[in-house]
Formats: sequence, C-alpha cells, structure tokens
Amino acid sequence: MGFMDKAKDLYKLQKQAKEIKKQLKNIHIEAEADGVTVVCDGEQHFMEAKVDEALLSDSKKLEKAFVEAANKAIKKSQLIGAEKMKDVMGGFGGMFGQ
Repeated sequence: MGFMDKAKDLYKLQKQAKEIKKQLKNIHIEAEADGVTVVCDGEQHFMEAKVDEALLSDSKKLEKAFVEAANKAIKKSQLIGAEKMKDVMGGFGGMFGQ
C-alpha cells in the first residue's frame, strides 16, 4: 500500500470518526442513583439533572447520589462511544506497515 493510499484511508477514517461524533451528540443517556437522575449525551456533556425532593434536606446523601448517577452516565456513554468507534479504529490496524 503506497503513501497516497494510506493518506486516502486516513482521510476516510477521519471522516467516519467525525460522523460518529455527530451521532454521539444526539444520543441521550440517562442514569439514576438513589433519587438523582442525570442525562448526558454520548459526548459526556450533561444536559439535565433531576433530584427527588426528599433528598433536598440531606446534602450528603444528595451529593453522593449525584456523583454516583453522573459516574454511571459517563460509564454508559464510554461504552456506547467505544462500540461505535470499534469499526473505525479497527481500520488503523494495518495502515502503517503492520
């Protein structure tokens, strides 16, 4: 495979990665923990948080629940992103003389 072919393949992979990034932005991931619900997109930007009113009087429990819900949402978004990028990243295997 010549240099120009490799460059074309790299361009194609970059284009695919950009498309997946656009798709991830439109995926909404919801996670809940002990009365706190958070929503983030596939790029891990938080868009919404809901708190059960019963938690408002217990700041320590609220803080713990928020962190747990946020961590769950991030983990879900990472798994989704990795699954979507798997095919694109597989294209790098033989690209640089391997």
